[in-house]
Amino acid sequence: MSPKHLNRYVQEFAGRHNIRDLDTITPMTVLAQGMVGKRLRYSELIADNGLPSGARR
Repeated sequence: MSPKHLNRYVQEFAGRHNIRDLDTITPMTVLAQGMVGKRLRYSELIADNGLPSGARR
């Protein structure tokens, strides 16, 4: 866990905590609705990012 991404970790666990009482279908529906209109192509995923190590920023 790094300080740089601490906010993301907290948001992830807060989201999980907030949906803990819901049935399985509801969180899956929300997840699917959040993906509408978003696209990640494989070529974008593996594209060179200019870092010597190839690591993501």
